[in-house]
Amino acid sequence: MIGIGLRQLEEVINARADALQREFIDLSSQLNDLGRDILELRGDERQAAREKQKLLRRKQQELAEEVNTWRERSRGVTHQAGKDSLLAYFDELEALGFAEISQAVQRSRMLIETGGGTVEEGQTPPAFIEQTPAQRLIERARTDYILRGKDVSVREREAITFANRRGTAQDDSVLAEIMAAMDDGDALVRELAGLTTMQLLRFRALRSADLDIAHRAVKELAKFNLPAVVPALIEILEQPRTGFVEGEEGPQEGDNNRSRMVALLRLVEWHTPDAEQAVRGRLRDRDSQIVRVAQRALDLFPGPWVGPLK
Repeated sequence: MIGIGLRQLEEVINARADALQREFIDLSSQLNDLGRDILELRGDERQAAREKQKLLRRKQQELAEEVNTWRERSRGVTHQAGKDSLLAYFDELEALGFAEISQAVQRSRMLIETGGGTVEEGQTPPAFIEQTPAQRLIERARTDYILRGKDVSVREREAITFANRRGTAQDDSVLAEIMAAMDDGDALVRELAGLTTMQLLRFRALRSADLDIAHRAVKELAKFNLPAVVPALIEILEQPRTGFVEGEEGPQEGDNNRSRMVALLRLVEWHTPDAEQAVRGRLRDRDSQIVRVAQRALDLFPGPWVGPLK
């Protein structure tokens, strides 16, 4: 019963988010129409239309933020740690002043405090499912309106932020969960999972003192066919460093030249202008083998590098 009550409360909160999302879509339609009109207007009329366009865009951004706020509030219903936390959250929701939400809160409160059963102090209600950080990220990829927009840079920034959280990139379970989502049926979930996986691997490749771990990360990065991997490969190529590797008698000092070679060869395959510049920069590298391979690549492909090799 408690679970049913909480799900109903989630639905009421999500209904408000859905209504705001419809407003966002209506505004998008208005902006599209206005954009076409501006092309035909002149003088003061065009200036007035541009001012209206700015106002609508600001309103659209505000709506997007509201949608995300309500989605977060909905998720918060089943992410409270015990009875006291949940009841305090109910108070916050009622204080928002929306009648339909207050009614749903009261129903859920009644189920918890009376007929629906009780939640012992310090215990998690039965309907609660503790999510891992990776699961929360994937859920946001499904529901967060901003993350589901056309601007891929938003998802790239989210991937970078996630990968740079303390301890996240070193956690094998996090990496495994994110990589598994690269096979998801939702294209935007797959994209965010791919971008996040690249950032997690990039972190390991550039910062792990265990160069065996770093090398495995570089080899995984080399498998990616997303253009966003090119800057990461360039970073790896351009940053010689030392660390430790597992030797016959235990850990010993080593360098990352084998990883840099993997990055170099993959950049030759990507064949972009940035890749060419990075390869050309290795002609004075301190590792003679990298110098030879870089020179050989430039000799084989003397013209402009304009895209992946077939």
